[in-house]
This record gives sequence, structure tokens and C-alpha cells, in this order.
Amino acid sequence: MALDETTEELAREAALGDHRALGELLRRIEPAVLRHCGRILPFRQDAEEACQDTLLAVARNIGRFEGRARFSTWLHIVTANCARTTYRSLKRRAAEQSSDELPLQRPDVARVSVIAGSRLDLLDAMEALEAEKPDLAQALVLRDICQLDYNEVAEQLGIPLGTAKSRIHQARKYVQGALGDAYGF
Repeated sequence: MALDETTEELAREAALGDHRALGELLRRIEPAVLRHCGRILPFRQDAEEACQDTLLAVARNIGRFEGRARFSTWLHIVTANCARTTYRSLKRRAAEQSSDELPLQRPDVARVSVIAGSRLDLLDAMEALEAEKPDLAQALVLRDICQLDYNEVAEQLGIPLGTAKSRIHQARKYVQGALGDAYGF
């Protein structure tokens, strides 16, 4: 999610409390956030829900953006976290709905949406990794989902470059083990 310098400046102004800058910032980032959510959640409605959650999180938490790293890096993390939270919520709702239905009924795709998606196994593997080794999950999300380079991952996490590379490697091995040999990075 590469953002131009004007957007980066709007983020700095919004972080200082400029409401006009915040409104313009949210308008500018929405298309990129939606595209990014769409990479994580394969169904458009789910991606739109995650996008709205991300924009709300940015509006609520922009004061926490300190400007040490680029706003785009901070936004990557917020977006990935909101998309993963949306996935977990959809999964929980689908499980609750399926337990209330008769076994012979077919699930309504519009209601379970991402649960019927092709990325379920990857999202489940990421959820397990996050539960067991959150430091590895964070590095993997930044590198493989947010598509930051290794130096940016290290900078964002405040760790040495070698540690960032090691965490990403370990996380990939964990996910690959959970998914089987058919999946490679």
C-alpha cells in the first residue's frame, strides 16, 4: 500500500488533531484499504466490512500514530489486523448459525461467505500461529500479507534485520507444516 507524500502529510496532521485532514485522509486511503482487505478476504462483502472496520480504527487511533515510521506501514498493520478480526468474527458467526440449523440444510453462502472461501485453510493456519507464536505471526503478516520488505519489517517491529528474517522463516515453516507440502512460499 504505497501512499504519496500528500497522504503521509495528511496522516501527520490528523495525528495532531486536525479533523479536516482526518476526513481527507480517510477518503484517500479507502480504495487502497479495500484492495488490501480483498487480498485477505476473498468475498467482496467481507472485504468491505473489514475496510469499514479499518477506517474506523484509523479514525479512532490516529492520535497513536507517532510518525516514527511511514503512515503506510502503520496502515498495513491496522488493515491486516482488522481483516483478520473480521475473518474470526465471520467464522464464529458461521459456527453459531450452523449449530442452530438442521444438519440437512445447506448454508446460505451470503451469510457464511468467507467460511466457504478458498483461503480458509491459510487463515486458520495464521490464526493458530498467532495463538501459539504471536511474534512470528506479526512478522509474517508484515512481510507476506502487507508486502513490506525485510528492512521495513525489522524497523516496524523494532528488531534487528536478522531476527526479522528468522521470524519470517520460522513462521513460514509453521504455516507450511499446518497446510501441508502442497503449499510453498
